[in-house]
Amino acid sequence: MHRLAPRLFGRSLVLTALAAPVPAQTAPSAPAAAAAPMRIAIRAGRLIDGLGGAPMAEAVILVENDRITAVGRGLAIPNGARVIDLSRSTVLPGFIDAHTHVTSQPENYMEDLFRKSPIDVAVSAHVYARRTLDAGFTTIRDVGAGEFIDVALRNAINAGTVPGPRMQVATLTVGSTGGHGDITGFSPYLKFGQFSGIADGEAEIRKLVRFEVKNGADLIKMLASAGVLSEEESVGAPQFTQEEMNAVVDEARMWGRKVAAHAHGAEAIKRALRAGVASVEHASLIDDEGIRLAKEKGAYLVMDIYNDDYIMAEYKRLGYPQKILDKEAAVGRLQRESFRRAVQAGVKMAFGTDAGVYPHGWNGRQFAKMVEWGMTPMQAIQSATTSGADLLGWSDRVGSIQAGRYADLVAVDGDPLRDITELERVKFVMKGGVVYKGAGNAAPLP
Repeated sequence: MHRLAPRLFGRSLVLTALAAPVPAQTAPSAPAAAAAPMRIAIRAGRLIDGLGGAPMAEAVILVENDRITAVGRGLAIPNGARVIDLSRSTVLPGFIDAHTHVTSQPENYMEDLFRKSPIDVAVSAHVYARRTLDAGFTTIRDVGAGEFIDVALRNAINAGTVPGPRMQVATLTVGSTGGHGDITGFSPYLKFGQFSGIADGEAEIRKLVRFEVKNGADLIKMLASAGVLSEEESVGAPQFTQEEMNAVVDEARMWGRKVAAHAHGAEAIKRALRAGVASVEHASLIDDEGIRLAKEKGAYLVMDIYNDDYIMAEYKRLGYPQKILDKEAAVGRLQRESFRRAVQAGVKMAFGTDAGVYPHGWNGRQFAKMVEWGMTPMQAIQSATTSGADLLGWSDRVGSIQAGRYADLVAVDGDPLRDITELERVKFVMKGGVVYKGAGNAAPLP
């Protein structure tokens, strides 16, 4: 349900004098601006390591610089190590949200369209990034932002200029003329800024993919179908031919990039899966053949089943057109029913919320919806840890509490296997060995 936030301004700008777009980067180490202590020992009352096994009681996690060095019971604490006592808490891997839009947040519909410059968006983005980190999400896959602001934000976080989660970014989306990423419903004389990439035909598509990779894309986001939060008449109609989708995936693969496909409708989902995408976003109206194809191809579904609650409660007040509200009313429950069928069928699922459709920092509210609609609490946790890491290609870095992984850790008071809503109340956040929340080391939220 990608939210459109176009800009009436030219190529842009900076995030408080952030670096210009550069080629895609690997997961960074801890920010230099907040250097981690040399050695840390964390006492965990209960440890859920993300790998699916039974929780470990009275565990110790040893951290050196930005990495975990050992995990187990009864480990000797090195001399001089700083001890963090979470012995009355549950410790988990830092969460991964595989579908965010961290450069935007719903406010007034027309205000978003006509009054915000890319500078406004850039300044807000670092605040949203910090809220996301404070919610326990230490890694995100940001799947579409205008003016390459996501690239600048990622680079600033990597450099330690601003705090935030590790990021993979898609930059501009790849959409078709008149499609989900092409602003509709306004005078043709209005010229919007470079929010989305628009390409028709295989040659244009390949050139656009190359342009996005050149300017810092870690992945490619293809708009395979119509959307909900845009003013097309349909929700699920395909917006690229099979040959065009094949071209997106083929070109991205040549440059070492995965493709995430925005797709609500059954036919668009199947075309995207046949093309070889790594993930289908939303997948609202997936049919049995689509579920079979997803399993056959080993693709992930990333289904944002929380945000319907927020849209239906708030978007009329925010001035969104009735057409959009009607589409959401028609699709929301169907998507949740599709989620249940996909879980029952054993399709790979990664946690993704479409953050930016609702206020940033609320990402954890989706865990309860995933359990309500068919997952066990452990499955929901793994969707936001090991499964998310696998989708991002970062399993050797994030998503589990193991030696050699980044020291990205969160803690909650209770047991999320008994009450999954505990994950909405994260009290401790460490990223790369640096404590950002809890243990007396929380920096003030902007």
